Amino acid sequence: MIVQLDSTSISFPPTATALHEPNGLLAVGGDLSPGRLIHAYQQGIFPWFSEEDPILWWSPNPRAVFFPDKLHISRSLAKTNKKPNWQVTINNHFAEVVHACANQRVDNEGTWITEEMIEAYCKLHKLGHAHSVEVWFDNKLVGGLYGVSVGRAFCGESMFHQKTDASKVALLRFAKHFELNGGQLIDCQVGNPHLFSLGAINLQRERFLMKLNIAQQQPMPDTFWQPHEIISSGEL
Repeated sequence: MIVQLDSTSISFPPTATALHEPNGLLAVGGDLSPGRLIHAYQQGIFPWFSEEDPILWWSPNPRAVFFPDKLHISRSLAKTNKKPNWQVTINNHFAEVVHACANQRVDNEGTWITEEMIEAYCKLHKLGHAHSVEVWFDNKLVGGLYGVSVGRAFCGESMFHQKTDASKVALLRFAKHFELNGGQLIDCQVGNPHLFSLGAINLQRERFLMKLNIAQQQPMPDTFWQPHEIISSGEL
């Protein structure tokens, strides 16, 4: 039975009650207010729905994650990453990254990043909870990713690339920078062959929630999410 969320409360049912099929569907309804979204991510829950659907909330089992120090870096990616033309920044152009992710999904497979979602995550960004990583090549924005911070965990939402391997460079440099500053866990929600090839692993939901709870006991350093250029290829 799917729980219909109460519009007057931001509480969610226990994640253990999520459906097995479709995997992780927990609740329906509510809204995308900052308070509800923050509360959801703190519990390992995220929204995912199409334009024609009501708001759907998920907590899949297993959960795909990256440990920042365990990424798989192929020889070709390592070579690509060392090109001097790349520049990677944090929180310089959040809205542009989200729109680019939405446009790429429309072009390839249809998008769940609706205008309602874009507005909600831009609000989260202004409140200091949602963040972007931008990849520039010859001073042109060619890739990036965005997600939500929960202490020393980062819950990735989507990525895009307009140049081969740009999103991989975003993930690679962000993960190393995140690790060096105390980051513990990168959530990528549901795994796929591409993510697993980069080093993602599946965790059972209980173990994921335990690690998420530990990670959110401490914040990242105050300066980490301030707009800046992050790690260079020479530091990897």
